[in-house]
Amino acid sequence: MPHGSNSMQSAELAGVLLMDKPQGFTSHDVVAKLRGILHTRRIGHGGTLDPMATGVLPVFVGGATKAADFAAAQDKEYVAGFTLGYATDTQDVTGTITQCSARYAARAAVERAVRRFLGPQQQVPPMYSAVKVDGRKLYDLARQGKEVARPARSIVVHEIALLDFDEDAQKGTLRLKVSKGTYVRTLVNDLGEQLGTLAVLHSLTRTRSGAYALADCHTFDEVERAAEAGTVQQLLLPTDSLFLSHPAVQLTDEGAERIARGAVVFPRQADGLPDEAGALCRVYHGGRFLMLGQVRALNKGGLGLFVFKNFR
Repeated sequence: MPHGSNSMQSAELAGVLLMDKPQGFTSHDVVAKLRGILHTRRIGHGGTLDPMATGVLPVFVGGATKAADFAAAQDKEYVAGFTLGYATDTQDVTGTITQCSARYAARAAVERAVRRFLGPQQQVPPMYSAVKVDGRKLYDLARQGKEVARPARSIVVHEIALLDFDEDAQKGTLRLKVSKGTYVRTLVNDLGEQLGTLAVLHSLTRTRSGAYALADCHTFDEVERAAEAGTVQQLLLPTDSLFLSHPAVQLTDEGAERIARGAVVFPRQADGLPDEAGALCRVYHGGRFLMLGQVRALNKGGLGLFVFKNFR
């Protein structure tokens, strides 16, 4: 296929490309490389992974880019490898060693400590992170050798389990499911403190992001082959795959006409409309996904459907 027709076809690409991020790439690097392969500017990722991490990185193409923030806000699942006995300035093996500890931990103690991290809690983000304090990214300050006070943030550890622990090597593996904004390397650092020793993250794989699993992800090689064959669209999941936990609403022709001009849609024009104010739903017309809608109370009583987010 001529190079030009690839460009023309990819300009119309839209959907979610699930990438298995390789080690050594930033999330931004992945987007930059895909921008070149797909010949499109409209592309972004949903949920940053550190360069040392691998695994699920949802990449949004075309109109789907408007959904990237929703992916970043969803729960994530990881398999994390940790080593006890030393600490680094980045809380992982890529950093400079700052302290060592000869304190030995038994497996039973590690299991007890791990269980304490289950549930809602406050976490102080690491200095080497993209979190902003007073308008400045923490990692920029960290690279200048500065440390500043960081406000703790609310996170939730929904699930956490110790998969294995080698007492001789003082190395273990965790499986965990966490809320948006959770730093796994900080959890590992805090685990070391709980055990009266030190700890660093030595490996991290994101196995799930929202509904997207690692088994469904693609490599750069697969995407390049698809681009050469003109079949990239077949690798993309539809934008609404991000919202399958929300109920589906089918609009009548009248409802579709109203929503197209930003008017409220009434229940008689929306089949399957939830009867709860505030509810989000996937909105379709003629089998085509239009938007994420929200049910809201009307001034005159009753409920109506409003545009929450368009993905055109």
